Amino acid sequence: MTGPERTEPWRPTTGIGLRAPLIDAVLTLRPPAPFLEVHAENHMGDGRAFRTLERVRGDYAVSLHGVGLSLGSPEPPDECHLARFAELVRRIQPMLVSEHLSWCRSGGVYLNDLLPIRYDRAALDAMARNVDSVQQAIGRALLIENPSRYLDCEGAEMPETDFLAALCRRTGCGVLLDVNNVYVSARNAAFDPQAWLAALPADLVGEYHLAGHEAEGDVLIDTHGEAVPPAVWALYADALRRFGPAPALIERDRNIPPLDALLDEAAQADRIAAAGVFAHAA
Repeated sequence: MTGPERTEPWRPTTGIGLRAPLIDAVLTLRPPAPFLEVHAENHMGDGRAFRTLERVRGDYAVSLHGVGLSLGSPEPPDECHLARFAELVRRIQPMLVSEHLSWCRSGGVYLNDLLPIRYDRAALDAMARNVDSVQQAIGRALLIENPSRYLDCEGAEMPETDFLAALCRRTGCGVLLDVNNVYVSARNAAFDPQAWLAALPADLVGEYHLAGHEAEGDVLIDTHGEAVPPAVWALYADALRRFGPAPALIERDRNIPPLDALLDEAAQADRIAAAGVFAHAA
């Protein structure tokens, strides 16, 4: 059985992360990427990094990916940090704004990691309050990324997918589905990644992240330091059949290869997504 007839040409939807080693090549070569993602905290203020981002924004759509709002903390986001984040959104006008289902701040002390939260009602209330406050400050909806898991927190009252769904329904945010994080978590916590995909409501996903990982003994570590492996590509195809097409990102934060290598991975993601359009519509 063939899928529905395509009414317009497939347009690439996979961007790449704009990290420091790639900036000169991107500004010089102007590669044909549909969008570039940056970590918001690296570009706040009026310094050189922001001016570079302004130049990039003249040629590309930009996605802002926050790492420091600590949305999973019981305390509200730092007022100064949130104000700078909102100002960056206003000035850059990104296509997407995202953050994490995690925390990194307590009592004014920042920790250099994305730490897990316990999926209970108190955490859901706190996360919803913080997401609401950020969305009000930036005047738009956030996408929230599912984390990599290395252990299960005692006292959890609901599965991760139920927590994400409840958060989205309460706040109007969406999900940034990190496919690698689902795979890593499934291996570490011994659950079925297909069941995880099936449990997440199909209308919540607004973006995909694709990355690699490394093994430390029996544990998989979400390092963003390797190419996307075959198992994650296969899970991405499954996610597309479940949730349909959305912007995707090749995410690499360590061992960053030449620009051409990332563009090749983006092209592979686009080929999978193009096929997924028909599978989802059939």
